[in-house]
Amino acid sequence: MELYEISRSIRKKLIMMHYKSRTSHIGSALSIVDILVVLYFRILSVNPQKPSWEKRDRFILSKGHAASALYCVLAEKGFFEKKLLDTYCVNGGKLSEHPDRLNVPGIEVSTGSLGHGLSIGVGMALAAKRDKKNHKIFILMSDGECEEGSVWEAVSTAGRLNLNNLVVIIDYNKLQAYDRTDDIQSIKSVKEKFRNSGWDVREIEGHEFSSIEKGLKIPIAENPTVVVANTIKGKGIKEMEGKMEWHYKSPKKENLSDFLKELNSDEKSFHKKTD
Repeated sequence: MELYEISRSIRKKLIMMHYKSRTSHIGSALSIVDILVVLYFRILSVNPQKPSWEKRDRFILSKGHAASALYCVLAEKGFFEKKLLDTYCVNGGKLSEHPDRLNVPGIEVSTGSLGHGLSIGVGMALAAKRDKKNHKIFILMSDGECEEGSVWEAVSTAGRLNLNNLVVIIDYNKLQAYDRTDDIQSIKSVKEKFRNSGWDVREIEGHEFSSIEKGLKIPIAENPTVVVANTIKGKGIKEMEGKMEWHYKSPKKENLSDFLKELNSDEKSFHKKTD
């Protein structure tokens, strides 16, 4: 299956999951679908049949509120059966609104409190270096998350230690809980802080598969790398795209047919159909 079709299938599943569970953050989940699809189907060295394989690359979803997108990609990759997705946020179910590493295979770190993922990833990267392991650590953060103080402690440490096995992806969808991200802390200042801390900084189009893949196929260098991914909150559904309220809202019954029809339509190709 092409990356385009995988992403479209996942978006349709997300609509249904958030409709049934009445949970928030579908806009945040939709903005990272394409990044996750490229990571798991083109970049990461992982084995769904052996989730704890020692040589695997590690992935941390630091913006844990978008866990529904990660669950869909893990299921598509074969870490667990797709029918488990129907239990998302059901009482007693395994798929909670934020990822829990003890519930399903493929989750490396339980996340939810913003800013923690990078600090944990820095520890993983340092441990791999000291143990002379060759795997990489990838961390996906939100743009608003970069306002957490602990992020910059981790950024400074990673730069000083030259952790070139560490790759951070920033989901720059330009919206956070209560405002536009750049009105609080501009992405320009974020990139400058990374550079000043000794990081290589790249920028990609977060909904173009070729741009994502090229940006994430990082050659070994001396420094850690941050990739700023230009994305759109709610990507794929016109009513949701770039709208802050979809940080909180969930689809209603009267919207379902229109949303699914939009995702099925060949008239609206929201990707370049190239792998």
